[in-house]
Amino acid sequence: MNLTVLSPEKEIFTGSVKSVQVPGTDGGFQLLNGHAAIVSSLKAGTINVVKSDGSKLSLEVTGGFVECLNNEVSLLVAGVKE
Repeated sequence: MNLTVLSPEKEIFTGSVKSVQVPGTDGGFQLLNGHAAIVSSLKAGTINVVKSDGSKLSLEVTGGFVECLNNEVSLLVAGVKE
């Protein structure tokens, strides 16, 4: 599945990933290949990404939104610390 992470300032990441864990406002959840379509707000917390090559990326965010549709995941985040 493909992931794009955007902040108001810049594009933080774009590429193929195995999984994405996000801090949803109603609780954390994980997105995997074939996930059902979803749009959710995010609370402050950590986003954990496992890239296709197995390497990991963690981002601390203060909030944002996530959308998943047809194996395309978009994260619009604020207050990012890599």
